[in-house]
Order: sequence, then C-alpha cells, then structure tokens
Amino acid sequence: MDERSLLFHIGPIWFDGTIILMTLLTCIIIFAVVFICTRNLQMKPKGKQNFIEWVIDFVRGVVSSQLPKKEVGNYDFYAFVLFLFIFVANELGLITKIVIHDDLTLWKSPTADPVVTLGMAFMVILLTHFFGVKKMGTKEYLVNSYLRPVGIVLPMKLLEEFTNVVTLGLRLYGNIFAGEVLLGLIASMVNNLGWLSLPLAVPLEMIWIGFSLFIGAIQAYVFVILAMVFLDNKIEEE
Repeated sequence: MDERSLLFHIGPIWFDGTIILMTLLTCIIIFAVVFICTRNLQMKPKGKQNFIEWVIDFVRGVVSSQLPKKEVGNYDFYAFVLFLFIFVANELGLITKIVIHDDLTLWKSPTADPVVTLGMAFMVILLTHFFGVKKMGTKEYLVNSYLRPVGIVLPMKLLEEFTNVVTLGLRLYGNIFAGEVLLGLIASMVNNLGWLSLPLAVPLEMIWIGFSLFIGAIQAYVFVILAMVFLDNKIEEE
C-alpha cells in the first residue's frame, strides 16, 4: 500500500498537510495535558499532579545522568518539552491510522517522516552550539569544541557534527516508520483475506500496538539522552 499525504502549496512552496495537522495535534495534546495537570497545585500532590511531577522528575533524572549537577536546572525544562513532544508524536500513528480513498493518509506519527526527525535532530545540534557559545564565548567555544585536545582532530570533529544529525534523526524515523508499516500490513491482511482473518489479525494487531507504544517511549527516552550527551560535549571543557 503506497500511502500519500495531504499536500498543498503556498506559491511555489509545497507543504505536507498531514504532517502539519498531526504536529499541531501533538502540541495541543501536550498543552492540554500539562495545563490540566498543573491546575490547583498543592503541597501534597495527588492524582494528576503526581503524574506530571513524576514525568518532570523522570526527565530531570535523565538530564542529571548526563550533565553536571550545576547545569541540570538550566536545561531540564528544555529536555522536558523535547521528551513530551517526541513521546506524543511517536504514539499518535501507532495507536490508529486514518486512510481514505486513493490511499490518502490523514493520521500518522509526525516522527514517521524523515524530514521531521532530521529537522528535529538539526535543531538539537544547533541548540548545543548556541548554548556552548552562550556559556563560553565564541572563541573559547570553537577552540574547546574543535581544536582540543589537538588541532588535528578538526576534520573528525566537523564530520561528527554531520553524523550526529543523521544518526539522531534517522534512528527515530526508522523505528516509528517501521511500526506504522507493520500495523498497516496487519490491517491490509484483513482487507485481503476478509473476516476469516480476524481471529489472527486482532490479537496480532493488539500485541504489535502494545510493543510499538513501548518502542515509541524508548525512542523518546533515547533521543533526549543523546541530546543531553551532545549538549554536555559542548558546554563542558574538553
């Protein structure tokens, strides 16, 4: 099944409407969850406040495992937003799919598109440079990042910037895209074989959805971990 996205253009520039809609939906879900969970905060948390505090503590633990203790408070909110966005974006297309006539896809994970994941990876690497320059100054940052311990490592350091973007983005894309493809194959089995395939397809679909949700959560965790590793390399002296 060759799926198509909802495309439109403004002047000569084309946009993927499906990805834009799903990205907006991701942001709305995150805003709604955080807004609801942070209403009427209490000194003794319970219920929804417990949930959001657990997520914050979890992300702070991820950040503190990679950054010096003194830096955790500066970047924990950045990591929190990054984790929530990737987690929700991963899970959207792994829960269900909406495909109408001519294989037009209206519902998918934004992170199942390589442009999105590579764009996010590029943003993460750019932010590491920004935070590094902000902390050290331009000259000291360039020396620390590319000329230490010896200047001969400069070509490898420059190549590393490219490979970091590619590996960070494609790792996320590959895992989420593969999950959506297999869900689509299971659904197409029902279309091709009819109702007789339901006893096999339904349990298989449920098992794969559960496994895919787990993979989506793991990939959000891995993405944030690697983002913090790259950040630590830029803000700490070599």
